Amino acid sequence: MRLQGRYYDTKQTTDTITMTYEQPQLPYDNDALEPAISRRTVEFHYGKHEKAYIDNLNKLIKGTEFEDMELEEIIAHAQGPLFNNASQAWNHIFYFFSFSPDGRREPQGDLRKAIDREFGSFEKFKEAFVDAGVGLFGSGWVWLSRDENGKLFITQGPNAANPITAGLTPLLTFDVWEHAYYLDYQNRRADALKQLWDIVDWAVVESRY
Repeated sequence: MRLQGRYYDTKQTTDTITMTYEQPQLPYDNDALEPAISRRTVEFHYGKHEKAYIDNLNKLIKGTEFEDMELEEIIAHAQGPLFNNASQAWNHIFYFFSFSPDGRREPQGDLRKAIDREFGSFEKFKEAFVDAGVGLFGSGWVWLSRDENGKLFITQGPNAANPITAGLTPLLTFDVWEHAYYLDYQNRRADALKQLWDIVDWAVVESRY
């Protein structure tokens, strides 16, 4: 599985065949998600934290069996620091590219039917998703994913966890590492997660379904 639209970029260096990953530019200005996510948080979270994961990923794959793999393949097969940096690089791109200042705020079509079927309603799904994020101890991610039959799952994952490793296809994630929200919300994780519904672009999430 690849990120929808291949949001990460690779380039071939001029003197070797090694492929390196490049951080993609966000499709909106750094202040476009305010007040849900501030400019300052985007600059630190995506501009610094995500850049560090990608830089570390490129260092760790150099000269290894992973250097020409797709990012999803690395996540599926790597362990330790390489898995952590590859997965965090992927997770953050997937997270930030789920948002839009002017996107569609509710799902439609087959995804909406699946949400209503699995969770009772869109509102009940949102409540369950936020509860899962709030209930995760420590740092990590909360995910909406589907299996090969289209069944939906809400899962929690500590640290760099990614549903790809369980054979699921991620559709949406909220970041519950403190660096994702602390500048704007301090310790109020629930408030931070609830505000994200104001910027999720459900057209993007549907395209992943």
